[in-house]
Amino acid sequence: MAALRDRGAIVSGFDTSAGMLELARQRVGDGADLQLADLGSPLPYADDTFDDVAASLVLHYLEDWGPALAELRRTLKPGGRLIASVDHPFAINLIHREAGREAECNYFDTTQWTVEWTVGGQTALVSRWHRPLHAMIEAFIRAGFRITAISEPDPEPAARELFPEAIAAEPRFLCFLFFVLQAG
Repeated sequence: MAALRDRGAIVSGFDTSAGMLELARQRVGDGADLQLADLGSPLPYADDTFDDVAASLVLHYLEDWGPALAELRRTLKPGGRLIASVDHPFAINLIHREAGREAECNYFDTTQWTVEWTVGGQTALVSRWHRPLHAMIEAFIRAGFRITAISEPDPEPAARELFPEAIAAEPRFLCFLFFVLQAG
């Protein structure tokens, strides 16, 4: 958000967490309209407000993408873009296979999976929804988007320096999918 603002964009953002909004305010200062809102509910923005919307690694936390995509579509101007990133559906299969839990994740099913994260000495259970690529594409199309790009990028060059063993073992590990979607 700060990088966009620094390039001249007028930025707005929302989160369901007041704590995350406070962290965002610390990063971007008063130069952004940050609001408390839930992606699965009506958003506090008028129709046709934005040229672009970025949804970075948030959709996979929702069981049903329909209401969220409809709201994001509503806030976009005609021809506006939704730039979205999600966990790559194949990555979930790899994670389960490596953990010896193959039976828990069928690529073609939409299923919830939960992992335990420990950060800064605090542990939390984090749940996400796996869905196959065709289910993602169908959700985007149903919401009135036209897919203009799908990307499975290589790891960032800096990652090769930070995690040389991991990158050497999985040089083309598919972790994220990036979509550029145009509002119809």
